[in-house]
Amino acid sequence: MSTKKPKVEITIPVYNEEEELEKNITILSNYCEKNLSMYDWHITIADNASTDNTPVIAATFAKKNSRISLLRLEQKGRGRAVKKSWSNSHADFCVYMDLDLSTDLFHLPTLIKALQKGYDIAIGSRLAKGAKVEGRTIIREITSRALNFFFIQIFFNTHFTDAQCGFKAVTKNVVENLIPKIQDNSWFFDGELLIVGEKSGYKIYEVPVHWVDNPGSTVRLMTTIFGDIKAMSRLLITKPWQKNYGRS
Repeated sequence: MSTKKPKVEITIPVYNEEEELEKNITILSNYCEKNLSMYDWHITIADNASTDNTPVIAATFAKKNSRISLLRLEQKGRGRAVKKSWSNSHADFCVYMDLDLSTDLFHLPTLIKALQKGYDIAIGSRLAKGAKVEGRTIIREITSRALNFFFIQIFFNTHFTDAQCGFKAVTKNVVENLIPKIQDNSWFFDGELLIVGEKSGYKIYEVPVHWVDNPGSTVRLMTTIFGDIKAMSRLLITKPWQKNYGRS
């Protein structure tokens, strides 16, 4: 008697990634073929308003491989892309990761297994004990630690160590009940998800990861910082976790 495999949705948000898309989606797909055989996995390339050949390349992948699909959005925003992809999915577990694959894929099964053990959210952390980070500039390291400790942990009294690592997984319950309450559509989507999630009683599991910096990253540091501060100010004022977003 065969048992039904748990479904896993892996979302890759992209914006103007024509140079890395084909290579890295191939790497990810090959990894899943070899290491996620116990799951019914699927990859969604969530293109948020790319102006280059990204959607064309993604559409070609989708035609060749039934486990890969393209989701095209006409508005920019990593958070918007991830939320839309996850909300469209009927998977038991939803994952997202950055296309650059800076986080070693070795950690992917650990995220999913944590959810199977009862955690609601599982995240990769570059700042947890045991993590290994390579090639990161001093300014980005200082900025990351300041944001996660001085702004998030102190102001919100949270316990997770790394809100920004693009390597996260959530349960279907989180997608259905918490994700619709997350307002940020940009880079602080992660932070808002974890802050509101922890303070609403959702259980978070952290995986110390091996992470290698991508020199070609399109993240704009100062723009991202200002956006994060604006989003945190909104959360401090509105305190959405007080509106009964707790796990059901």
